[in-house]
Amino acid sequence: MLEKFPIKKLEALPDSLREIPSRPKQLYQRGTLPPENSILLAVVGARKYSQYGKEACQKIIKGLAGYPIVIVSGLALGIDAIAHEEAIRAGLKTIAIPGSGLGEDVIYPRSHLGLAKRILESGGSLLSELDEHTKAAEWTFPQRNRIMAGISKAVLVIEAEKKSGTLITSRLATEYGRDVLAVPGSIFSSLSEGPHLLLSLGAGIIQNSSDLLQALGIEEKGITEEKTYTDLSTEERSLVELLKTPQARDELADTLGWNTSTLSETITLLELKGVIKESLGKIFLV
Repeated sequence: MLEKFPIKKLEALPDSLREIPSRPKQLYQRGTLPPENSILLAVVGARKYSQYGKEACQKIIKGLAGYPIVIVSGLALGIDAIAHEEAIRAGLKTIAIPGSGLGEDVIYPRSHLGLAKRILESGGSLLSELDEHTKAAEWTFPQRNRIMAGISKAVLVIEAEKKSGTLITSRLATEYGRDVLAVPGSIFSSLSEGPHLLLSLGAGIIQNSSDLLQALGIEEKGITEEKTYTDLSTEERSLVELLKTPQARDELADTLGWNTSTLSETITLLELKGVIKESLGKIFLV
């Protein structure tokens, strides 16, 4: 099934992995590594996820389509697999780092052998520091987690209990100087305990793809007026034109020369029409 994508030993580690303590001695690869200017985002979460967690993961990753972002995850059951699948659907490259070697006989979990093939066929890759036929074991998953955290610019956590491998990955990310981001959840779910703990410790809150793009330092693409906005007032069009780049309220007020009342009223009308949204102190086109 995977024979079209032979295992290769990388001649050199990616720069991001050379920076971390206890860096891997070697790294094996199937498939194609992304361009060097790609932004790698690790997406991790619960194996036993909720419908909310699944939908949040799908919606956020779907909104990243068209950006130079590569989704990194562990090929595991749950949020990991959802992240890989949604990345493929969105046309994004994705890297899977399983807790096993890359031999077809040991890929873990076995139920995701087909997913591994789809990742490779979509232009993504599989990575592991383990020899080809090394089976998954209790010790291999923390080892794998450090590679996921180290190779990525940031780690996004979607659902996790307080004691989980997901929080190990986020802790390692903090130690390596990577950004830790989290999607808030229901106060009635134990799966929210991990993300809420991270948020209380200073993780960035991610409620949509716009939040995530901002956290990654990527300018969100504006939508041209000609494509979508034909029924707006003169004031609304003026404001929309300025939002090809997200801006704060005070920036808009200074540029437009409007008083607070006019600006607030126009923003509210555009929000009701679904044209804009406000997040993390800035206003974005939807």
